[in-house]
Amino acid sequence: MNDVFGEYRNLLFSVAYRILGTAADAEDAVQDAWVKWSSSDRSQVADPKAYLVRIVSNVAMDRLRSAQVRRETYVGPWLPEPILTNTADASTVDLSDTVSMAVLVVLETLSPLERAVFVLKEAFGFSYGEIADAVERSEASVRQAAHRAREHVQARRPRFHTDRTRQREVTERFFAAATGGDINTLMQLLAPDVTLWTDGGGKVRQAMRPVVGADKVATWFAAIATRPYQGVEIADMSAELVELNGGVGVVFAGAGRVIATLTLDLDDTGRIVALHNVANPDKLGAVTGRVVREI
Repeated sequence: MNDVFGEYRNLLFSVAYRILGTAADAEDAVQDAWVKWSSSDRSQVADPKAYLVRIVSNVAMDRLRSAQVRRETYVGPWLPEPILTNTADASTVDLSDTVSMAVLVVLETLSPLERAVFVLKEAFGFSYGEIADAVERSEASVRQAAHRAREHVQARRPRFHTDRTRQREVTERFFAAATGGDINTLMQLLAPDVTLWTDGGGKVRQAMRPVVGADKVATWFAAIATRPYQGVEIADMSAELVELNGGVGVVFAGAGRVIATLTLDLDDTGRIVALHNVANPDKLGAVTGRVVREI
């Protein structure tokens, strides 16, 4: 019993995380799936993988409905909870896009059913029949939900693919310019319509609305370099380049704790078009715990 569940645990987390956008909620959904699996009559289960995906998908959708209500009153922009990932394996590289901050933000605008259907179809390649069984809907309604979700995501998702080497190079240059208050270099790296999202959840002082435009974003980061950030001097802060959500990201730490994460999205010329900065301490647990996900 444990061996079967353990075999699919990572898949279940990967599904739940993409539906929910937070590692903590995804872990809870997996635990709920374990409880249901433990108490089920497994002699009647012909396909354990399909059975477990059905359980975790429905648990995640239920949790997302409750979460969406709470997120309506969230203080400032709501961003997904960042996770450390490993997509070095060729079989996981294609999945990395569906776990990026940019795509997860877009998925937040879908209904729970549309999000679950999109995740199961686009990220994991389940058939419409399999998805219909998983979400307990008719195949026709699943096809309709998939069509709506795909159109919605394609209209809003980033339309660029940057190789990891370029991403790392730009991230390093951006970090050096930001910590050095070098506005000229920042302006060279930022696209004119760049947008910065900062998530402090009302617990850390952050921008309460998206910061839009190269001038404003460059000024915002240059100003940070001139004063302590969350009580920590910039000189006393460490910054580590890691793989976050399938791409290159930065983890900032100081005073014995993780302070924030930052991920950048680039256009096809290598300029930064979006930045996602998570500083809400409630969302840094997965990174602090150093758990690396094969997502």
